[in-house]
Amino acid sequence: MKNILIIGCGLLGSSVLRSIHKNKLADKVYIYEKSKKNISRIKNLKLPGTVVSSLKEAVTKSNFIIFCTPMSEYKNIIMKINNYISPNTLITDVGSSKIESSKIIKKFLKKGIAWTSSHPIAGSEVSGPQHGKSNMFEGRWCILIKEKNTIKKNLNFLKKFWEKIGSKVTIMSPEKHDKIFSITSHLPHLIAYNLVKSAQDFEKKQSYDLIKYSAGGLRDFSRIAASNEIMWRDIFFNNNKNISNAIDLFIKNLKSFKSDINSKNNKSIINKLIETKKVRSKIIKLKQDINKPDFGRS
Repeated sequence: MKNILIIGCGLLGSSVLRSIHKNKLADKVYIYEKSKKNISRIKNLKLPGTVVSSLKEAVTKSNFIIFCTPMSEYKNIIMKINNYISPNTLITDVGSSKIESSKIIKKFLKKGIAWTSSHPIAGSEVSGPQHGKSNMFEGRWCILIKEKNTIKKNLNFLKKFWEKIGSKVTIMSPEKHDKIFSITSHLPHLIAYNLVKSAQDFEKKQSYDLIKYSAGGLRDFSRIAASNEIMWRDIFFNNNKNISNAIDLFIKNLKSFKSDINSKNNKSIINKLIETKKVRSKIIKLKQDINKPDFGRS
């Protein structure tokens, strides 16, 4: 691999950058970042890449481009690079929803240019290049998106790329991807935002200083709810249909819990609690987490 361009160098972009450097996967890495604050941080951190002010310069010199921006930026960037990009250049991204972004790509990207989407299942509630890690993707899943016109050679290239920086790779259609992550990622984040908002509303209504008494539950939800608001707005808007269906299912189950509580239906609620505990065991068995109690940070 010769030259790589990373567009957007926040948490994920800087982690990709660090991983490429660590594993010696490129001759040169260019960084295009529009945030002056992030550019300053990148330079102060002495990250292993060349910051460019011109997309033209970086695009014409790159064989592989990775979009690490919020999905709402895709159209504008595509329109800027169309005049400079070569048919020999492969583009991928790290976005968390795929159906709507695929429509944008097909509509605005110059014909004859290959874009095969990726979704590394990694990240954190923090944002910015100062939080990036060279081992961010090690042992994590990365989903590659296969569509009707996807070129097998490009899938194989991306599979090798993500595996070289430590990811476990699987391939899905955009439809399957967006349905799965509406439940496993998008709904949990939405619930976290809503739970923290509910705590804020309760605090205002009751005039209680309740946040300082945050138990483990609210504390852990508040961590998730501290995630980047632009990124999550884009995910909610881009995967709105699947997330709406997930919300409906959540409301149905919440009403069932409410009914059990109000009627003191011991058998029903105990069965629910026992069954849902099994998911935790399965997550640990699949090595998605470790079997150690979390009593909060010291």
